[in-house]
Amino acid sequence: MPQIDYALLNRQLETLLDTRDWLTNSAQVCAFVFHEVPDLNWVGFYVQRTSEMLGLGPFQGKPACHPIPFSKGVCGAAARQKTTQRVDDVHAIADHIACDADSRSELVIPVVMEGELWGVLDLDSPIPGRFSDVDQEGIERLVATFLRQTDIPLLFEHQ
Repeated sequence: MPQIDYALLNRQLETLLDTRDWLTNSAQVCAFVFHEVPDLNWVGFYVQRTSEMLGLGPFQGKPACHPIPFSKGVCGAAARQKTTQRVDDVHAIADHIACDADSRSELVIPVVMEGELWGVLDLDSPIPGRFSDVDQEGIERLVATFLRQTDIPLLFEHQ
């Protein structure tokens, strides 16, 4: 697996995100990560629009599952726990949501603003064990850059 220079990718992303618009920036993040990080078959945001539910946002890859409840799958776990989920073999997860049968490993980073979950960034790979500690830390830094350079509206207002 080639070594990825996440510090360089982060500097490039900082330059790429030249607007504060959440929709534009989330689309740019997906395209950038999909094309710069090798061995991915899907990258996308799921955003919280209703209680305990993630809706499909901007993405790169095949058509995706929608919606995803917080109670199911790796994305649901990341949303529910507000912690990054890294899975070496998605087929070993009992409630895994198989949108693409070719996906074997997954990395999901929650996007949390001021303690509130906005959504998650989901990365899938056809390679088992694709994501390392270095990948997790690097992608988490990219998400932090996205948050810092984007006006994120809460799409779900608590009732």
